[in-house]
Amino acid sequence: MAADKGVDLGGVAGSGPEGRIIKRDVEQLGATPAPRAAAAPSGAAYSDVTLTPMRKTIAKRLVQSIGPVPTYYLTAEVDMERAHEAREALLALDDQGKFSFNDIIIRSAASALRRHPWVNAWWMDDRVRQWHEVHIGVAVAVEEGLITPVIRHADQKTLREIGAEVRELAGRAREKKLKPEEYTGATFSISNLGMFGIDEFTAVINPPEAAILAVGRIEPKPVVIEGEVRVRRRMRITMSCDHRVIDGATGAAFLKTLVGTLENPLALVW
Repeated sequence: MAADKGVDLGGVAGSGPEGRIIKRDVEQLGATPAPRAAAAPSGAAYSDVTLTPMRKTIAKRLVQSIGPVPTYYLTAEVDMERAHEAREALLALDDQGKFSFNDIIIRSAASALRRHPWVNAWWMDDRVRQWHEVHIGVAVAVEEGLITPVIRHADQKTLREIGAEVRELAGRAREKKLKPEEYTGATFSISNLGMFGIDEFTAVINPPEAAILAVGRIEPKPVVIEGEVRVRRRMRITMSCDHRVIDGATGAAFLKTLVGTLENPLALVW
């Protein structure tokens, strides 16, 4: 309650047993959430920004990931020309169905995860948990940081269903209306910064998940196809892997399957 109100409990006098702070004490404060940044006095060399509970949690999880997790990275470039054509054709058939390239990536990754159980897995300290269900966390930027709503059973959903669910969950994430079960329990995560003009990046694994996929922008590039230079839509993807779970060849095999599906999206209907 104090965190929601932006209250520092260090300055609150408790009225409970032995001076404990109880619910009534916090309710009577009536404080409003603290701003992300304080106004800087004229000529000040710096401004201190109070950490929100979400930012504290993000920081804690990142330290847990980067420090103990032996991470390596695999990058591949994908020809997205057929995915573009398939999306245009499907949208033309149904003007009510809306889905993005990110939805195609989610659905393709879900299909690939079914074939590569070592990637659809958690590190559990004394064992590896291979999931028989595919739940994909989709990174969403919010005012206070980052949150990953989960598309559950993504391998069993259509592009239209995934698109609608992503939009609905992302909207409620920005409004801080997600329930805990809606942003926990992912078996694999995807972070897409292509809409910000980013070509390529590496993402931090969200433990206990064993991998996360970082997606860059789609842009036309000259490439050599059958001995001729052609302009094709290309996209770079990078997977961060926990080496305790995913060996190099295992990660490479998963990326090969994913790239093959993205370059031949008709494979999703089989």
